[in-house]
Amino acid sequence: MTSIFLRDCDSYQLKSDSDPQDYKRQEAIWELFTSECVYFLDQLMVLKEVFLAMLTNLQMRDCLPDVDSWRLFANLNELCLVRPYIYAFRESICHCLQKYCLNYSAALFYLGSLKNREDFGSYVKWCERNQECRRLQLRDLLVAPLQRLTRYPLLLKNIGKRSRTEEEESALQSVVEQVDTSICDLEGKVKWLDNYQKVKQLGDSLVWLPVWERDKRAFVPENLKHLLKSVTLENLISHQSLLHKGKLVLTENGKLHNVYLFLFDEFLLITKIKRNKKSPHRSPQNQELDQLLKEGCTFTVLDQPVSLDRLQLKNIDQLNATASGLPQSFIIMHQNRYQQCIAAFILQAPSEAVKVQ
Repeated sequence: MTSIFLRDCDSYQLKSDSDPQDYKRQEAIWELFTSECVYFLDQLMVLKEVFLAMLTNLQMRDCLPDVDSWRLFANLNELCLVRPYIYAFRESICHCLQKYCLNYSAALFYLGSLKNREDFGSYVKWCERNQECRRLQLRDLLVAPLQRLTRYPLLLKNIGKRSRTEEEESALQSVVEQVDTSICDLEGKVKWLDNYQKVKQLGDSLVWLPVWERDKRAFVPENLKHLLKSVTLENLISHQSLLHKGKLVLTENGKLHNVYLFLFDEFLLITKIKRNKKSPHRSPQNQELDQLLKEGCTFTVLDQPVSLDRLQLKNIDQLNATASGLPQSFIIMHQNRYQQCIAAFILQAPSEAVKVQ
């Protein structure tokens, strides 16, 4: 559905010959527009026109009469009627999204309670086979409004950075603050969102080096560097769940470095800790993440994210660990699609218990 709609919008072309700053502004606005189309047409409307409409139709024929559509879909119809506008992000939109988000955990619980029913299972399977679902399951679609709410600040900030006037930037910043406030109001009330603020705070402290700084062999002339668009870490981790984190010691070029590892749904980040010069001098090895963030420490990503399906762990047995002077150590290998090792990290845990974790 989205592809057809966007194809009809081909008349809108980004003007590459315009001022570079203005072109980036057009890109940021276009990203907001196209991603909103995907969200509205491929997620919200599929929930409404496929799942909710079919349930309503079945109940009119005395099928699944005891299934409560509100407990599953909450204010979905209302959500489909409100659309955000860059400079008029009405408060009612945030309230509408909040209402849906507050019902989300209960909706998942209710969905779980119905899953063993043959009649309800047949209804869900029939809907999920619809080509409009694009292989997405009901659970994937139900979480879409929460994901969209948390993405609005990033999309709006990208536009704000490229504003033409201070007034425009100020107006966008006001909208971002309004959405952030709505998200903060939901903290602790919606389990899915508890992770969001942690990841958001971490994203602001992560440093992603360009390829010519990560790899000294990668020579890129100054006049060509702008062509290599760096992927911002905020985009990379904004919709990931932080599963585990911890401090270890990395052996690199015969030296020991304090590193912090972050395990997400899809990849692992290995980072070097850089202290804020103004913060009191304490060993990062003995500090928790919250304290490090509070003191303004940053975390520089080493190499690149290690995709979990390309990661191999190699234990270093006690004999070899003792011989090399690296107790409680192990190796993380990063492989490419051809099973070649493209990076290896020798890491040392403070204790055997931490290593086993």
